[in-house]
Amino acid sequence: IFTNPNLLEVLRNNLLWLVLGTIVTVFAGLVIAVLVDRVRIESAAKAAIFIPMAISFVGAGVIWGLVYQYAAAGQPQIGIVDAIITRFGALPQAWLVNAPLDNFALILVYVWVWTGFCMVIISAALKSIPTEIIEAARMDGASELSIFFRITIPMISSTLTVVATTMVINLLKIFDIIYVMTGGNFHTNVIAVEYYQQLFNFQDYGVASALVVVLLIGVIPIMYFNIRRFRMEVQR
Repeated sequence: IFTNPNLLEVLRNNLLWLVLGTIVTVFAGLVIAVLVDRVRIESAAKAAIFIPMAISFVGAGVIWGLVYQYAAAGQPQIGIVDAIITRFGALPQAWLVNAPLDNFALILVYVWVWTGFCMVIISAALKSIPTEIIEAARMDGASELSIFFRITIPMISSTLTVVATTMVINLLKIFDIIYVMTGGNFHTNVIAVEYYQQLFNFQDYGVASALVVVLLIGVIPIMYFNIRRFRMEVQR
């Protein structure tokens, strides 16, 4: 695996998904949870953002495949993204073909689906913060930004850790979106898709087994961290 340029690209893509997907999804969930907590239509806003969770990754891949649909300049633009940018004079882009743009386009689909999950979990943690602490901080002259970073974040840090590790585990074995939208072509392949291709398409059981071992090695430290943190909380 580590001497094959194609497989090194697969590992690099998985690392990109791991880092960018986790950070953006958890951050977006946190920001939205804080913002919707302050509006009157909180329930409706949360429901609207959570709806993509009801869609399978295959369904999301089909939907966003239409969103990213490409047509040459001068042709009717069926894809929503190209239809918008061409209105402002830009040229249409093949979002799922041009690397590395296609990887970011695929990660956006994952963020769209899972941000609602992160928002709901983080929002529940925000509700558990005693209002007396927030009010005391405001009476002492703390700004909203200071309250957010000095009080809110530390008090929900355990929840953020749970959400982040959940995203990491999901992203390590990401498969559906890539398989449906690009099939791993155009430099978008990841470990799970490459494993499927090596096992069923090429029948290379050695490489397929090695990829599974790499995936297992990646998951074990995260599971160990979760179990250790859970035991520490139980002991408290």
